[in-house]
Amino acid sequence: MSAPAREGAPAVLVLRALGLGDLLAGVPALRGVRRALPGHRIVLAAPPALREAALATGTVDALFPAEAPGRAVPSLDHWPQAPPELAIDLHGTGVASHRALAALAPGRLLSYAQPPPPGERLRPREGEHERVRWCRLVGAYGMPGDENDVRLPAPEERSPAPGAVVVHPGADAAARRWPVERYAEVIRALRARGHRVVVTGGPGEEDLVAALGRAAGLTEAGLFSGGLPFARLSALVAGAALLLSSDTGPAHLAVAHATPSVTLFGPVAPSRWGPPEHPRHAALWHPGPPGDPHGRSTDPRLLGITVQEVLDAAGDRLRAPEPGPRA
Repeated sequence: MSAPAREGAPAVLVLRALGLGDLLAGVPALRGVRRALPGHRIVLAAPPALREAALATGTVDALFPAEAPGRAVPSLDHWPQAPPELAIDLHGTGVASHRALAALAPGRLLSYAQPPPPGERLRPREGEHERVRWCRLVGAYGMPGDENDVRLPAPEERSPAPGAVVVHPGADAAARRWPVERYAEVIRALRARGHRVVVTGGPGEEDLVAALGRAAGLTEAGLFSGGLPFARLSALVAGAALLLSSDTGPAHLAVAHATPSVTLFGPVAPSRWGPPEHPRHAALWHPGPPGDPHGRSTDPRLLGITVQEVLDAAGDRLRAPEPGPRA
């Protein structure tokens, strides 16, 4: 763990050991905690790969490395300090994450898996948006957060492709990956209209990025694969004309930087994970029964989104003037 700010201050340990999109969806709740406890040292238990992103949010003072395969609950037994004064479970609504924090014997533990504060009806709600869910939890304990408070400071690093359309075809699960050939068709059409297009990929997605590059006729200069360091990815997205992706981390990063975006949803509806309503963001979704977000094949709702729908949504955002400043 990095050298903490607020040395000697009482510790607040927040568990959200998930991915980049999960971290950014938790920012409104984390801001509520930060505002309510300005004299505390807030430590986020999360994967070490998210350290730079977590610190960039300005909501936490340090990252405590914690991760487990998939979206499982990690052990926190390696916590090196005295029990935290306060522990907050933003990882999940069940007992497993609650127990992981309870094992540290914190002074107080806030989670959905325990009796609510007096007078509160604090329990998970079916279909509730992720940002709302966690703001509701911390708000019940006197730390109100604004579900739309998602913005991040402008990156200090310069974009490696300013003004480009950034396409991110990957996702953690195949269920949320739109077909490469459709992305390629969109890229070819956008380039024919005069737009510069670049492709990004996370760790382990080198083959996916290369395949899309070949199918779309891009050169190596337009491919950013292997998982960019957060500062460079943040700068790339912040400086983009548009971000096109499925429901994954970079889509949340586009929202955080007020970059126009087109996000393809399926199997999970945008009412659960989508951007705040704003003309610069399009959330494409074909309604239907909920699917498995961790499935091994592309979800039928995602396959229902056509190339023309994507091109229309992208064209609207590339043409439309911003209704106000992006900063």
